[in-house]
Parts: sequence; structure tokens; C-alpha cells
Amino acid sequence: MFISDCRREFYDVIVSQRVLLLVASDVDALCACKILQALFQCDHVQYTLVPVSGWQELETAFLEHKDQFKYFVLINCGANVDLLEILQPEEDTFFFVCDSHRPINVVNVYNDTQIKLLVKQDDDLDVPAYDDIFRDEEDEEEDSECDSDGSEPSEKRRRFEEDVIERTMKRRQRREWEARRREIIFDYEQYEYHGTSSAMVMFDLAWIMSKDLNDMLWWAIVGLTDQWVQDKITQMKYVTDIGILQRHVSRHNHRNEDEENSLSIDCMRIAFEYDLRLALYQHWSLYESLCNTSYTSASLKLWSVQGQKRLQEFLADMGLPLKQVKQKFNSMDMSLKENLREMIEESANKFGMKDLRVQTFSIHFGFKNKFSASDIVYATASLMENIEKEGPETTNFIKALDSLSRGNLDKLHQGLDLAKKQLCAIQQTVASCICTNLVISQGPFLYCSLMEGTPDVKLFSKPVSLCLLSKYLLKSFVCSTKNKRCKLLPLIMAAPMDVEQGTVIMVGIPPETESSDKKNFFGRAFEKAADSTNSRTLHNHFDMSIIELKTEDRSKFLDALISLLS
Repeated sequence: MFISDCRREFYDVIVSQRVLLLVASDVDALCACKILQALFQCDHVQYTLVPVSGWQELETAFLEHKDQFKYFVLINCGANVDLLEILQPEEDTFFFVCDSHRPINVVNVYNDTQIKLLVKQDDDLDVPAYDDIFRDEEDEEEDSECDSDGSEPSEKRRRFEEDVIERTMKRRQRREWEARRREIIFDYEQYEYHGTSSAMVMFDLAWIMSKDLNDMLWWAIVGLTDQWVQDKITQMKYVTDIGILQRHVSRHNHRNEDEENSLSIDCMRIAFEYDLRLALYQHWSLYESLCNTSYTSASLKLWSVQGQKRLQEFLADMGLPLKQVKQKFNSMDMSLKENLREMIEESANKFGMKDLRVQTFSIHFGFKNKFSASDIVYATASLMENIEKEGPETTNFIKALDSLSRGNLDKLHQGLDLAKKQLCAIQQTVASCICTNLVISQGPFLYCSLMEGTPDVKLFSKPVSLCLLSKYLLKSFVCSTKNKRCKLLPLIMAAPMDVEQGTVIMVGIPPETESSDKKNFFGRAFEKAADSTNSRTLHNHFDMSIIELKTEDRSKFLDALISLLS
């Protein structure tokens, strides 16, 4: 059931209870969790936080805690499946689900008692009407036996025939209704996409309760930026949501320019700006950022000798000396940095990169530390998927969560270093896939598989890293191929998951087109292909378009997909 008043129907209900928070492993979920934690701290709410990276962990966590808790808050997980069927809870258990995954399961929408959905109502939800998909079980079979003994045999026969006709009609209507229901459900669940960021929904709650702080606003910005960096929402949706947040930013961060109100040394300030679409450039060298940002790398085709030449021409056109470009951004000449954005933009237009400028926000901690929202997204995501083992499974999650607090700049800088390594690994893998023609057209989709022994292959057994790689690869492939049909195809990417168990992780992403609505049909297609071939698959991720598969079942699974999508 959708909640219309978050404060009354959600927060006031749980504020006096013990709550279990189940949080998915993505940056938007972490940001939403930080906002909720801050609210809980204000009101001394008792809660336990459990990170969950997939359905199995969610079920395990629920089974472990269901006796101690009656109130569960699920962040970025749980909306797109029938929760009651999966978890089989008692009747006095309540779930509050704040999840950006769409479409929302219809049973969750129409369950009035146990499931409460914290969802922005102005998202295009298109939920089917109740009467189209649910029907009361009526016993239509009425025993219309003949009561009067004295009636004529012919009368009996006539009534019997009418009864048979009526029953036949009812059965036919039921069959038609069921066929229509299947069609409606199929249309509704066919594509997977994302709605408003969960962090923004949580910030709205804080704002309604007049408890919104600048820190919470920054987490909402990072949550939205995560959706944009991971390419989960359309440009239109991103710009609209940026506009909403911009109003809050000017409300929280307006200052008079007189001496009295100048910044104190540990103050935090958020600013809206048009920034360059270059990954981590303020914490790297400009040269490395240009080489490792998917947009510039794909536009200039940097995997080829010709592309490297174009990069040199691009830098020459800007009039930037190589010595300056290759040193740390912080160490560049001030005179060059002052007009840098305008210089880069002007040259980028000549080289066909018209979208190098993007609306975003930056944050200043005092005078020294400045970060853009995308820097935080890359750093936090890298900490969460760090492959160097340090202690128990949840260590990475806790580190990533801590890096979002302004008191933990050392963790944030550690995340930035990991993010640089990750971006370099992605770029090198993209270059080798394109130069060795690993991306092949399978008919209805493109396919690329990373072999065991590929450099950095361990990093790509993690879902967020693999999705980023897939999106970068598809972008680069579209820029490099001359085949017009291939430019419009989606991509399936596979990487080794667990060599000992013989499993691969597979992700499907929609086509890379200007008008793309970011809707992904691979989730349903993967399920059908697995069912029809009895492939041993594990649909454990909250994103339906990511699955795990036994290596020996891969070829029959792909054959089934090809025939299904052709």
C-alpha cells in the first residue's frame, strides 16, 4: 500500500518501536540510511542495521531477527517482488519499503495491512487497476437442483440446459479475464527501471518534519548523483530532481557576503554549479581524468593510436602545456585553472563533445577540502566493492557508510584512491575488449565475456563494477563500430564469479541511444530463458538484470535468450 503521509503513517508509527533496518549495497541506499539514522538519533529511536546484498541475505536476516522485531524498514530492496510470499511473516509484522526499483510488485501495492511503500507518488508508476488483476473467489457453481417434484420432465430439461449455458458463459468469461490479466501483468512487469532516489524520499521526510540539516541535503544529492553516474535514470529525470534539490540548497546555504558571516574553518557549504563531466579530475591529473572518463575516452576513441593523437590535438587546441596537464590538478598554475572550464568546453565543442558540462553540486569543508557529488559516489562505491579482504563481510559496508560522514575524510580519500584504480581497470578492460574484438553480435543483442585470467577480473565479479564496465564498454563500442544496426543493440556482459564453484555473473544493459528511457527488459528475459532450458541460475540480486549462472549452462542459456528475443 502506498503511504500518502510519510510522517504520520511511517515515522510516527516506528518512533516508539524497535526497528530493523535492512539496507541494500548501493550508494543511494547508504545515503537514505544515513538520513534515517540522523533522524533516529534526534528522536532516540532504537534500531539495528543489517546490510543485505541480495535476496538470500535478506531472507536470512529476516529469519534471524523476526522474533525480536515487528517493524522492518527496507531500503532499496523489496519493492519489486512479493515480499509476503518470500518471507512468510507473521500477521503482526510490518514492512516499510523505501525502494527506487520499478515496477513495484502488485501484491505489495494492494496489501493494505503489512506492507507500506514509501514512494514518490509523482513517479510514473502505471500500476494496473485492482479489478483487472484480482478477483474474489466466488463459487460460481450453484447447485440449481430442481426443487419441485411435481414439475414436468420437459421443464426440468429446459432449466438444466439454461444452467449449462450459463456455466459455460461464466467459464469462458473467466478464461478471457485470466488471459487479459496475464497480458496486463506482462506489460506491467516487462521492463525494469528506477524511480526517484531513496535518499531524496528520506530527505523529503526530514524536510516535512523540519529536521532537515545540510548534511542530510548533501546525502540526498549524493543519492541522486549515484543514479546518474550508474546511468539508472534519464537525463530529463536527473535535471528535474537537480532543480528540486537546488531550491533546498539555496535555502540552506545562503550567506551575506559581509565580514561577520564569512566561513568558519570547519564549516560546510554546498554550492550548485555547472561542472566538467570528468571523473575525479580535482583529485587526479587532468590528463588521467580525460583518459579514464567514459565520455571523453569513447568520444576520442582513446584505445586507438588515432585516438591518442586526437587527445594530443585536443590538449594543444586548449593551449595547455603537457607538463601542466599531467601533474596533480591541485598543483596546476592558478592562471590556467581560473578559465579551465571555459577553455575545455570551447575545445570540446570542436571535437564533437557537446555534453561535457553537467549540472551538479559541490561541497566545501572549511577552506581546504572541496568535493563534487560524483567524487563521493565513485569513492563510496569503490569502498563498498573493495576486493582486498579486511575482516568480516560487512567491513566494506561500514567503511563506505562512514566515508559519507564529514568527520571521516581519511576514509573518503582512501575511497578516492580505490576509485582511480577501478576507473583505470575499467578503461584498460574496455580497450582490450575493443582491440581484440571481444564484443560480438548475437543477433538481438551484443555479447562480451571476460575470460578467467584477464587483468582485474576479480574486481568485475562485483555487480556495481561490472555494470559500470558494461556501460563504458557499450558506449565505446557504439562510438567505434561502423555497423549501424549494432549501435542500437543492448549488451550482455559476463565475468567469472567463483572459479571453484564454476559460476559466472551476467548483466544485461539497455541500448545506448540518445532517447533511451533506461528501461531494461533483461530481467524477465533471463528468467524465461533459465526456465525454458533448466539452466542452474541464481536470481539473487535486487536488480533483476543481474544473475549468476553455472559456466557449463552458459551456451544453452544464451541460445534460449537469442531465440526468445529474436
